Amino acid sequence: MNNQEIIEVGGKYVMNTYGRLPMALVKGEGVKVWDADGNEYLDFIAGLAVNSLGHCHPAVTEAIARQACALMHCSNIYWIEPQVKLARLLAENSDLDKVFFCNSGAEANEGAIKLARKYAKQHLGSGKYEIITALNSFHGRTLAAITATGQAKYQQGLEPLPAGFKYVPFGNIEALKEAVGPHTCAVMLEPVQGEGGVNLAAQEYWNQVQELCSEEGLLLILDEVQCGLGRTGKFLAYMHYGLKPDIVTLAKALGGGFPIGAMMAVEKVASAFQPGDHAATFGGNPLASAAALAAMNTMLNEGIILNAEKVGNYFKHKLTELAAKYPVISEVRGLGLMLGAQLTVPGADIVSYCQQKGLLINCANGNVLRFIPPLIITESDVDKVVNLLDEALGKIEKRV
Repeated sequence: MNNQEIIEVGGKYVMNTYGRLPMALVKGEGVKVWDADGNEYLDFIAGLAVNSLGHCHPAVTEAIARQACALMHCSNIYWIEPQVKLARLLAENSDLDKVFFCNSGAEANEGAIKLARKYAKQHLGSGKYEIITALNSFHGRTLAAITATGQAKYQQGLEPLPAGFKYVPFGNIEALKEAVGPHTCAVMLEPVQGEGGVNLAAQEYWNQVQELCSEEGLLLILDEVQCGLGRTGKFLAYMHYGLKPDIVTLAKALGGGFPIGAMMAVEKVASAFQPGDHAATFGGNPLASAAALAAMNTMLNEGIILNAEKVGNYFKHKLTELAAKYPVISEVRGLGLMLGAQLTVPGADIVSYCQQKGLLINCANGNVLRFIPPLIITESDVDKVVNLLDEALGKIEKRV
C-alpha cells in the first residue's frame, strides 16, 4: 500500500484521535525513516523521544528476536528474569530503590499518583491526598494523568475530573508555597517540560522545591517520561539539579522503541504498596523487559549519554546563531538533545517546509519548534537540519 491507500483505509477504520500528517512511515534505520511512497526523512522527532537509539538498533532487535523465541509473555505472578535485571540496572544508576513496570508514561504516572496517596494516608494521615502540579505540564492521557496535567485544553469535555489536584506556575516557588494546604501530600513536576514547550526552571527554584518538600513532609514526584534516560545529557534529568526525588516515572526511551513504562520509588515510599494494590498485566513482561534491558545497557555502555550532551551543546549553539539571524526566534532553550526554539509566529509552516525537504520536526504549543532526535545523531546531522531551518526561516522572515 502507498501513502494515499493507507490514509484512505485508516480514515475509514481507525478512530479519529490524532491530528495525523498525510504520510505513513513504513521503515526506519538509525536516524532515517522512509514513508510508504519511498520518500526518505531525517527523523528529529524520534517517535516523540522514544527512539533514543535510533530506529531498529541491532542490540534491541536482537534481544527482541531472542526473547520472542524463548518466552514472550507470562504473568507477574511469576518472577521474570529480564525484568529483575532491568530493575536492578535502573536502581543502580539512580537514587531510587524499587521499580514497578507498566506499559506507558501515563500508566507510570497513574502508579505514582496512587503510590503517593497510599503512602500519605499510611504515614501522614487520612486527609492527605492532594498533589500539586505545574501549569503547562503534561503527564499523560488517562483520566488521573490528564487531570494532573496543567493544561486545560487537554481536559475539556472530560469532566468531572478526579479531585485532589492543584496547579501552579512552573518555576515560581512562592506560588508553590502558597498552594500547599492541609491536604497536600506531594509535588509532581517535570525536570524539563516537554509538551508544554521545552521549559526549564532555575537551579534556585529546584533547591527551594526540595527544601519545601522536606519541611512540609511532601513527596517529590518527578515525571521523566520524556526528559529522562539520557535525553538531557545525564541518565536522568533530575541529576542536573542535584535533587533527591521520592518517585520518578519513566517510559518513552526505556524500551528502545518497544512499549514499556516504569515507576521508581525510594524504599520507604515503595513499601506502601503491597500485593493487590497495583498491577499491569503486560507490565514488564519478558519481551518488553528484554528490549529495555538491551536498550539501557547500550545507552549506559556505549557513550550515548555523552553524545547527547556533546551534540546537544553543538545543536543549541547552532540554533542560537539562527536566533541571532532571524528575530522570529525569540529564545532557544533546553538541555542535551531536548531543545526548543520559541517563535514569535506559528511554527506549522516551518514544520511543513522541513517535511517537504526530508526532515521531520515537531512543534509544541503551536509556536515552539521542539527537537527530540535520536541520541545517536552527529554534528553532521545537526548541520543538515540547521541548513534546512535556515531556508525555512528565511522564507518566513520575508512574510513577517
